Amino acid sequence: MVNQPRGTQRYQPTQREDEDALTRAIVTLASQYGRYGYRRITAKLHEAGWQVGKDRVERIWRREGLKVPKKQKPRGRLWLNDGSCVRLRPERPNHVWSYDFVSAFTHDGRTVRMLNLIDEYTRECLAIHVRRRIGSRHVIEVLAGTMIERGIPQHIRSDNGPEFVARGLRDWLGATGAKTLYIEPGSPWENGYCESFNSKLRDEFLNGEIFYTLKEAQVLAERWRIYYNTERPHSSLGYRPPAPAAWQEKTNKGHGKVESKERCPLFHAPDGGGLTNSSAALH
Repeated sequence: MVNQPRGTQRYQPTQREDEDALTRAIVTLASQYGRYGYRRITAKLHEAGWQVGKDRVERIWRREGLKVPKKQKPRGRLWLNDGSCVRLRPERPNHVWSYDFVSAFTHDGRTVRMLNLIDEYTRECLAIHVRRRIGSRHVIEVLAGTMIERGIPQHIRSDNGPEFVARGLRDWLGATGAKTLYIEPGSPWENGYCESFNSKLRDEFLNGEIFYTLKEAQVLAERWRIYYNTERPHSSLGYRPPAPAAWQEKTNKGHGKVESKERCPLFHAPDGGGLTNSSAALH
């Protein structure tokens, strides 16, 4: 209509008004949660009040050169000759618990052992017991305390470590009515839920901490367990935390009768709630 060739027309990109603020929020979260990918960062942005989709977050994530965690290689499942799966699948809370050990070190080079107990259905971490040495007697103490609070599970899955196959522990579990599920020797993938939790514990917590005393390791491990249950987005649960209380009471400042902690200010919120002078520049 104006006698002008189409080749001379150029699209002028527009930038949203909140683009800079959103970018700062994403970078802040990526710095705070160094092992999160853009999907979990999107979930944290939703918690802070941002109305943003994962595609836009991914675009900004890649534009800023943030690291995207590598995908796991696909692994085949175990099957019997009749086509049924070897591993018992959890169907409800307290159906299948699993536990395993993780080792760490204090600053003086001494070993610290952690007994991790999880509910495979809810993905909730029921206990992280930290000691220099853990025997079958300590395993019984942890299970007894958890069963008093949570109830008795139908099955407990573990490897064939000496603490788990001890006769005293097996007799005690038999008396409670809980059945043992031992995986095949040398097949840790059969205890996949607990192995997955252990990898997150090491990647997001142990690898970034220096423990000077056993007490410090115990306190920090319990703090991380509460965070994992009530705050950390879990991809298998639709990027919600495992603890039911965190689903039902989003505005609750506490975390139940036992697990409680003060909330940190959300410096990455759109309205900048809880800002301090040192973080005001992020908005």
